[in-house]
Amino acid sequence: MLPKSRVIAALDHERSDRVPVGEVGVDYPITERALGRETLYRAKWKEYQAYWEGRRDEIVASYKRDIVDLARKFEWDFVPAPLIPPKKSKYCFPEFFEPFRWREADGSRWAFSPESEGHALCIHYPPMTIADLQDPEPFDESQLEVAEHIVKELGKTHFVIGRPEEDGSFPYESTIGLTEFLIQLVMDESFVQRAIDVRTKATLDQQNALLEIGCDAVLPGADYCGVNGPMMSPDHFRRFVLPSLTKLCEETHARGKYLIKHTDGNTWKILPMMIEAGIDGWQGIQPSIGMDMAILKEKYGDHICFFGGVDCATLVAGTTDDVRREVRYAIKSAGKNGGLVLVSSNTLMVGVKYENYLTMIETAKEVM
Repeated sequence: MLPKSRVIAALDHERSDRVPVGEVGVDYPITERALGRETLYRAKWKEYQAYWEGRRDEIVASYKRDIVDLARKFEWDFVPAPLIPPKKSKYCFPEFFEPFRWREADGSRWAFSPESEGHALCIHYPPMTIADLQDPEPFDESQLEVAEHIVKELGKTHFVIGRPEEDGSFPYESTIGLTEFLIQLVMDESFVQRAIDVRTKATLDQQNALLEIGCDAVLPGADYCGVNGPMMSPDHFRRFVLPSLTKLCEETHARGKYLIKHTDGNTWKILPMMIEAGIDGWQGIQPSIGMDMAILKEKYGDHICFFGGVDCATLVAGTTDDVRREVRYAIKSAGKNGGLVLVSSNTLMVGVKYENYLTMIETAKEVM
């Protein structure tokens, strides 16, 4: 059975020869261990520096080579196809005001932790009013360079999931930050609605471009929830987020493709609305905070495909036996008659033990 066919069977709730596997992102330590060479793919500080130095072409080449080789090395059934920053005529370092802290030209301030090596975080967003929420610029097709290569190399055999930069259904990251966005959700509904409208259009432009070059699905990535539940009330979710998410799903389905929604956290209160919007799959499932695969399958297994099964916390701090137990539990609980693609609860982040990930993949292919 071809890898692509396995994933489609899972999404369509049909039986296949085994549960499919893959990952939506792999940080550089696992990539370098697996491939035996340095990478700029999700290489954190190395990647940021390379981009500021104008070495974008090196980053693009590394993404192209290393994502394809990871898919082959681990025998993934699906492969991520991310958008990349557009080409620019000039590249330069931002203004640093402390080590690992800098200011961008738009006034935003950013910080990177060399200890944890998570993604850089915006620690200060410039003020923004509704007048600043202009219609998005036309999509820059140079952002498709990596995705086009992945589709060309693997699209006939593998299920390709395009990763847009935007998720206009909850666009706090591309506007004013989470705290202020949640405040405006209560204080200034017109601002929030305009922000969602503008950024949803940008998301649609990106998703449509990815689908038109041959991606089989898209994965918008804004988080709606934390470990204790949604970041907003279910009423606010229904009023503001649901219409946008529905539009993203409808446009994707009109092209005969799939939408897999990422969100971390405790989603019990809003998952029925995510399903109502039309999502085909959900990725970002965290068993360690109560998102139990058996209960999810029982309640919602007829409606969506689950992309999950193994908690990142287990891959980082657990043993290989812990990993095997989680894989077997996920497949036994949620893998019957399709509906499950086995992946980590987020991405293969810095700190994931290589042996644990190998165990996860090997066990998935053993359990029927």
